[in-house]
Amino acid sequence: MVIETVVAASVSVIAGVGVGYAFYQAKKRALVAELGARERDLAEKRRLETVTERLAVESSLRAAFEMRASTLERELAARRQEVFEEQARLIDRESAVTRQMDRLGEHESSLRERSTVQEVARASVERERADLIQQRTEHRARLESLSRLTAAEARQQFLKQIELDSTRDAADLTRHILDEARLRSEMEAHRILATALQRFAAKHTFESSTATVALTGDDMKGRIIGRDGRNIRAFEAATGVTVLVDDTPNAVVLSGFDPIRREIARQSMERLILDGRIHPTRIEEVVASVRQEMDAFIVRAGEDALFRAGVAPVHPEVVKVLGKLHFRHSFSQNVLEHSIEVAHLCGLMAAELGEDVVVAKRAGLLHDIGKAVSHEIEGPHAIVGANLLKLNGESPVIVNAVASHHHEVPHENLFGILVNAGDAISASRPGSRSESMTTHLQRLDNLEQIALEFDGVEKAFAVQAGRELRVIVRPEALDDAASLNLARQLARRVEQEMNYPGQIRITVTRETRCVEYAK
Repeated sequence: MVIETVVAASVSVIAGVGVGYAFYQAKKRALVAELGARERDLAEKRRLETVTERLAVESSLRAAFEMRASTLERELAARRQEVFEEQARLIDRESAVTRQMDRLGEHESSLRERSTVQEVARASVERERADLIQQRTEHRARLESLSRLTAAEARQQFLKQIELDSTRDAADLTRHILDEARLRSEMEAHRILATALQRFAAKHTFESSTATVALTGDDMKGRIIGRDGRNIRAFEAATGVTVLVDDTPNAVVLSGFDPIRREIARQSMERLILDGRIHPTRIEEVVASVRQEMDAFIVRAGEDALFRAGVAPVHPEVVKVLGKLHFRHSFSQNVLEHSIEVAHLCGLMAAELGEDVVVAKRAGLLHDIGKAVSHEIEGPHAIVGANLLKLNGESPVIVNAVASHHHEVPHENLFGILVNAGDAISASRPGSRSESMTTHLQRLDNLEQIALEFDGVEKAFAVQAGRELRVIVRPEALDDAASLNLARQLARRVEQEMNYPGQIRITVTRETRCVEYAK
């Protein structure tokens, strides 16, 4: 019973396995068939897509080909039109050339005819020329026989007479041109100078170079001197100036060659008097402090001068030296103020002449910079200043203008002449430079005495504060040419023997008076 059950179960299992295997095989075949159908569908789809793409490409290529063919047809038509027009132009040009050739032929025929006529005329002219030469020869021979002179001798006399006449005419013309040029140049110079003076008017004040320090009392003199004079010796050693303590009440005088040292000493003395502590150590401290402040003040003075003159920045060393001119005076005229005024005058004159105003102002401001160091370096202040500017990178134009403004070196440009004129204007302006009455009268007397030393001079008068010398000569002793020569000699003599600001006008007057009485 058990065996039968096992056998039955085994048969059932085997039968189930067989049925399952058969089912699996059937399902596998169905799946294979489905996959095959799918692959065939995909292949058909791809084939259709390929055919569609091929048709699209063929369509686009056909359209591009048709477009290119249309473009080529239009270009070919345009080219055919151009060729047709070019052929028409060539035909027209050929016709024009043919017509021109015909005209050239006609012109050539006309030229041949003219040439024939000219040949005939030339032959006639040659015959007439030969007749004229023969007549001239006969006429010359007749003239030589009448004048008893050869042709060469007559030519020589004629040329000599022409030379004399030409020399006389040239002298008259030269004198006329010189007179006219002198008149015009003087008028133009007066106009330029007058315009510059009218457009710039600076004030001038008298500045004394004596440094006097006021004291609070006479007992302060003793404190300044100190025990056994140690304070005054320490002060003089620190400042380099001499302290003069005399009988002048409540004042001491500071004397020194260097104006900057004198100013440092004055300020130091005033501070010591206000402080009240006067001893060697305190003196050295105060002098050192004032000297530092003075260096800064000098730089500020130089920069302020550049600003007031409207000049571009310069080398720092030049600024420092320029500021030192604040303490320099020439005939009581402050040199720094004088330099600023000359800068403005040079700029105004340069504008009138059409020159560079900036360069003219720069040269005018720096023209007297050598005076700040001329006591330290040998040589004229113009040359010293020019060398200083050259060492600090100034342009050759500025260097020559500074060096030549007193004629120590030749002028290489117009700016040296402008600086010379501006310097003379500033120095000769009324009130710019003080002069003692004794010196002024002595200068007037010297002017008159120089004129009276010349032969033929009757009277001499120095007028207009010595700006003009009027000379009256005896008419029987000097003629007009000698009077002109006398004026020139007087000018040279005054330039050589006298010192004066600006210029002196010399006028020589020769007058002939004829008096007769009717009875």
